Amino acid sequence: MADKLYMIVPCYNEEEVLPETARRLREKYTSLIGAGLISPDSRVVFVNDGSRDRTWDIIRELHASDPVFSGIDLARNSGHQNAVLAGLMSVRDICDVSITMDADLQDDINAIDEMLANYYEGNQVVYGVRSTRKTDTFFKRFTARSFYRFMKAMGADVVYDHADFRLMSARVLHELAEFREVNLFLRGLVPLIGFKSCIVYYERHERFAGKSKYPFGKMLSFAVNGITSFSTKPLKLITAIGFIMSVISACAIIWAFIVKLLGHSELGWSSTMCSIWFIGGIQILALGIIGEYIGKIYAEVKRRPRYIVAEFINDGDNCDAEKNP
Repeated sequence: MADKLYMIVPCYNEEEVLPETARRLREKYTSLIGAGLISPDSRVVFVNDGSRDRTWDIIRELHASDPVFSGIDLARNSGHQNAVLAGLMSVRDICDVSITMDADLQDDINAIDEMLANYYEGNQVVYGVRSTRKTDTFFKRFTARSFYRFMKAMGADVVYDHADFRLMSARVLHELAEFREVNLFLRGLVPLIGFKSCIVYYERHERFAGKSKYPFGKMLSFAVNGITSFSTKPLKLITAIGFIMSVISACAIIWAFIVKLLGHSELGWSSTMCSIWFIGGIQILALGIIGEYIGKIYAEVKRRPRYIVAEFINDGDNCDAEKNP
């Protein structure tokens, strides 16, 4: 008996592309079921992340016309990463394997075959990785490469050129549920789980329709969240700078007194310079030390729900989606 595949597709204002995405996924599922690679009980789960257009209405229509399509409606916009997590956590008890992909058809649906082949060979995680960035602008290529290199330098174990197109087994999903970070960055979190994994390379396409949901401002915020979620090195850098400034301030104090003794300073200059250098150095050092503690406790103290599921429509399996994970 083939394993049951649940695909998680986060959607935010995707009414233009959603019908085509559903059509292509239906064709792919028909092919995979016919080849005996997945169970006929497999499903595609569209996660509506608080869309303001007809996205949820379309998901309902798709579900009514074909039981292969399921839907999760979040109570509000929770962000892409939380929408992906909401889908994964909702199906972890009813699937054997899951695949996450975006709704814009930039991820290659045909790569699913190779992902499943690697899964059946024993890989618990399969990362979809872009084979090239030829279609990106110079600015996009430069910023993307800089981001991955900086993440590596900060100590985060990320897969280069991998976004959120990945396969994970049910075992991995249950382990993922044990991670309770509020500031979610799945690209760095999944490699921490471990298990046997591999990479499938694919050619990323242009967006089929609609506008990108990740303009430069959101991409920058996403990068900052990824860095602060997986590394305390920026805080340690601040501490190092504070220590260096304190040493420099001590040297400046000695130099100021020497200048004063030689009679080459203006009235009040020595005391002003000493105050500025000393207080500035101590302040930065103190901020660095405090930041070390804040960085470790900040994500844990609020413990707000990462998402809230308003409704889960799904035929064939009985499950209760997590409302307050």
